[in-house]
Amino acid sequence: MKPSIFGYQAPASIEAVISILAGDPDAVVLAGGQTLLPAMNFRAANPSTLVDIQHVADLRGIEVGADVIVVKAMTRHREFELDAGVAGVNPLVAEVMQHVAHVPIRNRGTLVGSLCHADPSAEMPMLLVLLGGSVIAQGPSGWREIAAEDFFQSFLTTARERDEIITEARFPVLPKGAGWAFDEVTRRHGDYAIAGVGCVLSLDDRGHASRVQLAACGIADTPVRLKEAENILTGTALGASDLDAAVAASGAAVTQPDEIHVSQTYRRRALGTLIRRIVTTAAQRATQMETA
Repeated sequence: MKPSIFGYQAPASIEAVISILAGDPDAVVLAGGQTLLPAMNFRAANPSTLVDIQHVADLRGIEVGADVIVVKAMTRHREFELDAGVAGVNPLVAEVMQHVAHVPIRNRGTLVGSLCHADPSAEMPMLLVLLGGSVIAQGPSGWREIAAEDFFQSFLTTARERDEIITEARFPVLPKGAGWAFDEVTRRHGDYAIAGVGCVLSLDDRGHASRVQLAACGIADTPVRLKEAENILTGTALGASDLDAAVAASGAAVTQPDEIHVSQTYRRRALGTLIRRIVTTAAQRATQMETA
């Protein structure tokens, strides 16, 4: 199929982008286009105007600070994945990014575009929620910071207002000495996740978990922080019984209904397997960081 008729504008400033969005309620921002253009071809998206932001210089680049990584709206997935500065302060990024579609898609698709699309089975929204990150939205009234857990509201739905553009995403760096891990279950490599789990944890002097962050994708209509499991695991030695309790507490987080390829029961089993695997790997890495 082919898309319906649409207009095209390619402004050179953020202010011009906002002006177009404010004046046309059906205008849509075009960044990488790896999701938007196929959706238009299937008539699932019918924007009146595409607002191409590739010429906005202020929307390019990655800034690695002491506490946070700032990723501008036109940054490609592959740029984020291969950035040495990012890898030095948050190696989880590259591990998660290897599961995002395929290299040709990552070469063109943008990180912020994936966040704005807000597919609950996608990896990047999960990562932002896991790390407690945020996005910056800019509109006619100025700019505002939106926490990740507030940004993702439902399936393909975010807190961005119609006349706002998300100019950047902010990913916290990993705590010193923390372990990390991510894995997912998919039908084929590069597909959206049936279930995916990310973990960041720190250990105390006894080898017990002093801090645990867990999040999942593919199991609900938004990425989910597994807070009950976090609370259960914090302060423990992360033994088999601790993991069993965390898995049991996480089952209710799976709310995606049965569908043609997978049942809700299968998703719960996959989530449990991933929690055990990912927490164990993150703990091993944290131990290695301590002894390095």
